[in-house]
Amino acid sequence: MTPHWQKSSYCSEGDSCIHIATTPTTPRAIHLTESGDPTGAVLTTTPTAFRTLLTTLKTDTPPPKTTTPQIEVTLNQTPDTPDAPVHLRSTTAPETVVTTDRRKWHAFVLGVRAGEFDHFA
Repeated sequence: MTPHWQKSSYCSEGDSCIHIATTPTTPRAIHLTESGDPTGAVLTTTPTAFRTLLTTLKTDTPPPKTTTPQIEVTLNQTPDTPDAPVHLRSTTAPETVVTTDRRKWHAFVLGVRAGEFDHFA
């Protein structure tokens, strides 16, 4: 079954952005990708890890250290550069890294804060 990908409504039309999908099979999995990522990486995680990411982004607080698996977000140290890379990876599959940029990450975070992805968790 082909997943139905959803991006944030804050993402400009036609622009590549972070996309989220789910597989309804058991165990249920959440998938994240960046349509413009040249590696084509798809990060697969649990609904619990995705819910933790959503909560972290909504409350702007780090997740508890005891939470595993986790989605780790690494932001480049140059916040004024919209093309600075942002990397997402799961602690259970650290070799899979989804790469986006700050502008697209910001669009995703705005969508998270608006509740656009709550139904995935």
